[in-house]
Amino acid sequence: MFCDYEGSDYRTRFWEGANRAYEDAVERVALSHLLPARGGRIAEFGAAFGRLADLYAGYQQVLLIDYSRSLLREAQQRWGSDPRFKFIVADIYHLPLRDGVLDAATMIRVIHHLADAPAALRQVRRSLAAGATFVLEFANKRHLKAIARYALGRQAWCPFDPQPVEFAPLNFDFHPRWMLAAARAAGFEVRARRAVSYLRVELLKRWLPLKLLVGLDALLQPSGAIALLSPSAFVQLVVPPADGAPDGRGLTGEAIFCSPRSGAPLRREGDALVCDADGTRWRAEENFYDFKTPL
Repeated sequence: MFCDYEGSDYRTRFWEGANRAYEDAVERVALSHLLPARGGRIAEFGAAFGRLADLYAGYQQVLLIDYSRSLLREAQQRWGSDPRFKFIVADIYHLPLRDGVLDAATMIRVIHHLADAPAALRQVRRSLAAGATFVLEFANKRHLKAIARYALGRQAWCPFDPQPVEFAPLNFDFHPRWMLAAARAAGFEVRARRAVSYLRVELLKRWLPLKLLVGLDALLQPSGAIALLSPSAFVQLVVPPADGAPDGRGLTGEAIFCSPRSGAPLRREGDALVCDADGTRWRAEENFYDFKTPL
C-alpha cells in the first residue's frame, strides 16, 4: 500500500502556497553533495510535478516516475519539450524497468508513504547497475523535536525504538538504524549521510532570511555522518561495483521497459507497449508511459 496523489493539488497547496522555500532549498543542497553531477540514465521515483528535475541537467536521460498521472502531466508540461525526459506512471512495488538500466536514482519525500519500504528498496536496487548511486530521503523518527516531545510526555511513541511508527495512515517515520539495515538487506552499501531540515520551525522561517537559514542548514548537514538527529535524513546508497548485477545501461529507447506484471519484454504496437508473455497492453504516447492500469 502507498498514498495515491491522483488529482491532488500537491504542487499548489503543499509547495507553492505553504512557505516551503527553505525545505526545497536545503534538499537541493543535500542532493548536490550526494548525487553525481553527471551520468547516463537517472530515475526519480516519486517525482510528482518535477520539482527537482532541473538538478538532473548533467544526465543524458531522465526518467520521472510517479503513481499519479495528474502530477506527472504537470511535470510533462514543464519538462516535456526536453527530449531527454520520459514520464512514467508506475507502481514502485512493480517497476516496469529492465534490470540494471539506471546509472543513478533518487527518492525524495516518498518512502514515508510506503507500507512496505523494504520491497520498494529491492525494486529500486533491481533497476540499478553495479556501481550506481541511489540517493534516498526518509522521515527520521529519531529527531530532536521528537526526542524532546517524548521526554516531556507529549508523545506516546518512543523515538529510540528502531521499528517504524505510523503516526497517521500511510505516514511513517523511520529510525535510521532500521532504514539503513533495510537498505543493506536490499543490496546497497551506505556511503554518506546528511542531516537535513534542522531549522524546520515556522517561527524561524518567518523571521530569519531564507539565505541565512539555508546557509546554517548547509553547515549542519554533515553532522549526519556522526548522528542523524534531523527531521529529514538523506543517505547516499551505492550498488557495489563488483556486485555482478545485470547491466542494462546499453539498452536504448523503449527497450528499457518491461511488463510490470511478468517482467517480460515489451514491443510497440501503435500507442501501446505490448507484452506477448502475459498478454498485457500499456498506453504509450510520445514520452508519456502509463503502467498503472493495462489497456
